[in-house]
This record gives sequence, structure tokens and C-alpha cells, in this order.
Amino acid sequence: MQMNINKYVNLIETELLSNINLSVISPFDPIVVENRSHLWKTIGCGNYAGVFLHESFPEVVVKVYGRNHEELIKEIEVYKKLGVHESFSRLYGYGENYLILKKLEGITLFNAVIKGVQIPKLVIEDIDRGLEYARSVGLNPFDVHGKNVVMYEGRGYIVDISDFYKQGYCRKWDDLKKAYHKIYRPFLYKYHPPIPFTVVDSIRKGYRTYRRVKRILEK
Repeated sequence: MQMNINKYVNLIETELLSNINLSVISPFDPIVVENRSHLWKTIGCGNYAGVFLHESFPEVVVKVYGRNHEELIKEIEVYKKLGVHESFSRLYGYGENYLILKKLEGITLFNAVIKGVQIPKLVIEDIDRGLEYARSVGLNPFDVHGKNVVMYEGRGYIVDISDFYKQGYCRKWDDLKKAYHKIYRPFLYKYHPPIPFTVVDSIRKGYRTYRRVKRILEK
């Protein structure tokens, strides 16, 4: 990768950035990506950024921030603290509004539920070990949920660490694990049917609304 980093940066600067538009419709939903490039494929989007893959560099991706660019600086610092670890991506370089990252293969747990793909216990255990490592280097795993963790060949990985600098306790991963052990394993795992996106996404949005209301009531 190091041999081609300058070429890759040139492709980002000349072919990607001028052909994409990142917009915000709702602060509670992922950013909306418009991609007019023929060589760059949009492979994901989150609350702050879109993720793109070039066909000539399948081992790396570029994450382009569309809002809150100060978050990019914080994400760089998080990656520097993580260093190289099997549970996470790796930072190869960055520009004014983008990061160059190792591509993690796999399907998100969110999409696995939709498609009826079994999620083994080892995936959950791998993610737990990765989060414990992050804590050991002074980070605080935050906003870990089914859309930013993936499984590949039966192992689990964390693909989004952008909020690991935040303080306080985030219970999303703990709540997901409870649902996994109390609902998913006994009722869905063995004969895992596909579940419509609208159903799974409604549960996701309902959970977020429930947590927001509960936080207000607890104040």
C-alpha cells in the first residue's frame, strides 16, 4: 500500500472529491451520498461521512466527511491510539476531509439479520475483545451497534470507531448483546428467516427514540 499511496491520493483529489456530493436530510439518519464517478463505488454511509472504493485498489477505502469536519481530526487520533489490531481497520493516510483506511470485508450484523445469515457467538466475542483492547489504550467504545460491526468468515470486526473519543457510557452494544442472547439465539439463530428491512429499521428507529425519551425523563 505504501508504494501506491501517492497515486491513490491523486485519484481521490482529482476523480472522487469533484464527483460526489454529501448532504444532510435529518440529523438522526445517515448522510445522503450522490456519486457521479464511474470509477469509485459508494460502499457505505454513516452519520458524518460516505465510504468509497476504487476498483484498482480493492484493499483500501476512502472515508469522506460531509459534515462536522472537526470529527475527522478526532477520528485520526483514535486510529493512532488503536495502532494495528485485528479487530479494527487501519489508518494509511488522510487529507483535509478524508481518511484512507484498510478495507474490512464482511456483512454488518444489521444486514445479516435482514438476509437471514446466522451470527455465531464467536462474532460477538471477537467484538467484545476488540472493545476491551480499545479501552486498554485509553479509548471509550461509543456508538457501537449493528450497522458498524461486521462479520467475515465467522469472525467479528468493528468498522466505525469515530466516536471512541467521547466520554460517558454508551449502552448500545450491551443492549444489542442482550437482544442477541435473549431473543436472537433462542428464537432466530437455528432457523434464521430473512426479516424485511422495514421491520429491522423500524426496530432500530424505535430503539433510538426510546433511548432519547428515557434520557429526557431521567434528567
